[in-house]
Amino acid sequence: MDQAWHLWGDVVIAAFLAIPPAALAGWLLAARRTRAGHPFPVRTALADVVAVAGTAPWIWMILTPGVGVPGVSLVPFVDLWATLQGPGRTAFVQVGGNLLVFAALGAMLPVRSARFASPGAVAVVAAAASCAVELLQYVLNLGRVSSLDDVAVNTAGAVLAAIVTRRWWASRIPDGTAPQ
Repeated sequence: MDQAWHLWGDVVIAAFLAIPPAALAGWLLAARRTRAGHPFPVRTALADVVAVAGTAPWIWMILTPGVGVPGVSLVPFVDLWATLQGPGRTAFVQVGGNLLVFAALGAMLPVRSARFASPGAVAVVAAAASCAVELLQYVLNLGRVSSLDDVAVNTAGAVLAAIVTRRWWASRIPDGTAPQ
């Protein structure tokens, strides 16, 4: 845990310091949408801000240069298995962190829009976003391994988070709008 704090402490501090500006952004976005006559200004503004503010710190961490040997792992579950065979703390941080990368996005997509009100839709978006991040890690040569297992665990985290917010999902009704 000390190593994780040493590596990512600045990101955690910045994320907490970003909460007041994010709250202000949500309030301003809701006010703007209210003036524009948006049918669900508060819910959509809140979902947008939480999705971005909850995902950005994880992306910052993922795209921070590492000290390892860069590589690509396209064989499913090899990296995950190796991680789980290592020290428990490392496995907890690695798997837990990967589950949280797109959790805010996954939780808020179906709240934001009925188009994403299914675990499958959330999985497609999360998998695409995760593939993009893994590709960036590779292309930017960040000293990290771009892994198919990371994509799978990131996607699983988004889907699990979406399921947790099921109660607040936007619903589909015949005219295409969703009730508040």
